[in-house]
Amino acid sequence: FLLVNAVTILSGIAIMLAQQWTLGLVLLAPAVPVMVVCWLFERRYSEVARRAQDQVGDLTTVVEESVLGIRIIKGFGRHRSQARAFRELSRTLRGTELAKARLLASIWGVIVTLPEFAIGTALVLGTIQVADGRLSAGTLVAFLSTALALRWPVDSIGFLLAMSQEAATATERYFEVMHATPESDGTTTVAAAATVPAARESDGEGGLRFHGVEFRYPDAPADAPPVLARIDLHVRPGESMALVGATGTGKTTLTALVPRLHEVTSGRITLDGRDITGMPREELRELVAVAFEEPTLFSATVGENVLMGAPGTAGRAELDRALSVAQADFAHTLPQGTGTQVGEQGLSLSGGQRQRLALARAVVGRPRFLVLDDPLSALDVHTEAAVEAALRRVLAETTALIVAHRPSTVLLADRVALISDGRIAAVGTHHELLRTHAEYAHLMSGAEEDGR
Repeated sequence: FLLVNAVTILSGIAIMLAQQWTLGLVLLAPAVPVMVVCWLFERRYSEVARRAQDQVGDLTTVVEESVLGIRIIKGFGRHRSQARAFRELSRTLRGTELAKARLLASIWGVIVTLPEFAIGTALVLGTIQVADGRLSAGTLVAFLSTALALRWPVDSIGFLLAMSQEAATATERYFEVMHATPESDGTTTVAAAATVPAARESDGEGGLRFHGVEFRYPDAPADAPPVLARIDLHVRPGESMALVGATGTGKTTLTALVPRLHEVTSGRITLDGRDITGMPREELRELVAVAFEEPTLFSATVGENVLMGAPGTAGRAELDRALSVAQADFAHTLPQGTGTQVGEQGLSLSGGQRQRLALARAVVGRPRFLVLDDPLSALDVHTEAAVEAALRRVLAETTALIVAHRPSTVLLADRVALISDGRIAAVGTHHELLRTHAEYAHLMSGAEEDGR
């Protein structure tokens, strides 16, 4: 429309100037003030349109979070505060939309009024020229017909400018995401990388190793201390190591560095001697399986959720084995067995059931490296014991890093690493640290009391 209307207006002006150039100049007189008003309008409308789109995003977020967290809202009686937040955001958005409407009304008023005034002026002057015999009535009619034919293209400019600004601000929001720095990928070829582990394992580089790793979040202040500092840790091939520490010491962050959910700030992490930054992410995440403390399930069947952690060739046998390891045999008693839809975020299941399915997803592919972030926190004592017994067989076949808060989980591991203030404070077996490290003994004694 902008292109067609612009060509129509320019062609019409050329025709009118050819018909009667003096009257054509009269109609062109409003062009300068209209262009100035359009320029000012474009700047202001762009700002208001972007603000409105951001406010729509905020309002949508409140609605989405309220729906997903409806049980929390009901449980704490927060429906009034959520409704109040919705009303306030809606009122703010309404004010912004009214500001947009006022801007659009003002530009439309200028664009419609000035050309109409110019046409009226040209009609008066043309009538005078016809009366004086300087212009024929037919030429005046043809001139005014051409001018009237341009009314819609001229009047539509304000509407089209508003639409273009809406599109421009939406496009800006789109490219803010699309221009974000993508995750870097390794360039090491599989063939070349395959020769590295054998060469280095003899030097004690096998398994999972952290070499002077430091991490701080990208948006952290420059003077803020790092979340993790000088982490040197070696999980030997086939060994299980537990990470123990007080809340907020960086255990979960450390486990997230292994599959490169975060990138290390300095230092490096190696798997069987290979730097993970030199590995394609797809290959890295085939080697490393992760089970998070907060289990996330998708709107799919139980089987599809579990087999998400396995290669495409995995079938029924692998699924049954993983469910057995995670003590998730309850899946077979669901209405459609493992073909039962778990619903959005798995909310049709209990917290312990979701956590067991997430654990099954982590072990189904028999990963070479396993990272478990407190995978048994939602289980009762008896189920936890059964899962631990089955999990020991899995851990015997893999290299594992386990975030643990309870002594029963710690005992799954061959060795324990104590993290304090983002640093490795001590490494040893559970019994060694109980005897030699007061902080570890305090953490474990508190965990035992919580368990009782």
